[in-house]
Amino acid sequence: MKISLILILLFISFTSSDNVVTRFKAPDGYHQSSVKPGSFAEWLQNLPLKPAGTQTKTYKGDVARTDYYTAAVVDISVGNQDLQQCADAVMRLRGEYLYHQKNYKAISFNFVSGFKCDYLHYADGYRYQNDKWVLKAKKDYSYPAFMRYMNLVFAYAGTLSLDKELHKVANPDELKTGDIFIHGGSPGHCFIVMDVVENSKHQKQFLLAQSFMPAQNIQVLQYGSPWFSLDKPANIPYGELINKIYLKRFGIGD
Repeated sequence: MKISLILILLFISFTSSDNVVTRFKAPDGYHQSSVKPGSFAEWLQNLPLKPAGTQTKTYKGDVARTDYYTAAVVDISVGNQDLQQCADAVMRLRGEYLYHQKNYKAISFNFVSGFKCDYLHYADGYRYQNDKWVLKAKKDYSYPAFMRYMNLVFAYAGTLSLDKELHKVANPDELKTGDIFIHGGSPGHCFIVMDVVENSKHQKQFLLAQSFMPAQNIQVLQYGSPWFSLDKPANIPYGELINKIYLKRFGIGD
């Protein structure tokens, strides 16, 4: 009964009318870029947002130091540990999308060590131990178990590993929702593109979201405007990453 209730609440949450697309209208002269139905891009566009004016909070409930740059806060949990930071937020969004698609076999992230941490092993009862899977539990494909898997990923993966997993976008003119600006490092940083609009000259502007250190709400960013572009500087922390040389995506078909 509890699991059914959780799934119902998730369905209601992820079909909210106050989402990325409805909250942020395209600037004058621009129109919404098309996305494939059922795609990661469409899912991101429809992510529900917390009420306008909500501050970005850390996992401890404090106002985050990045709150000044908040255009909106994504209505998704941050957890109670310092785990869901920048790369983790991107992996969380990707994992959530695949989980709700029931595409369990596609849920997989590499640790910094190179270990492939796939969800199927975890859901089938295997647990991570010294870069190996060890069978220790019963099968559990529930959402709480999925979140325990994601916390494991957060603990051992980061920008270094995610950067290596992603595919470089060769043509920045093809930038689209779901793409990631990333520089792997310690700490490194990344942003995820939440929506894209373009004008008659095919010039594009886009929304960006991030988490930060310490772990915080996933925030849609702004600096004067929430719409960023590749042809003007972004005066936000790590804004230098909003550059074609750092542009990547999860898969060719995304």
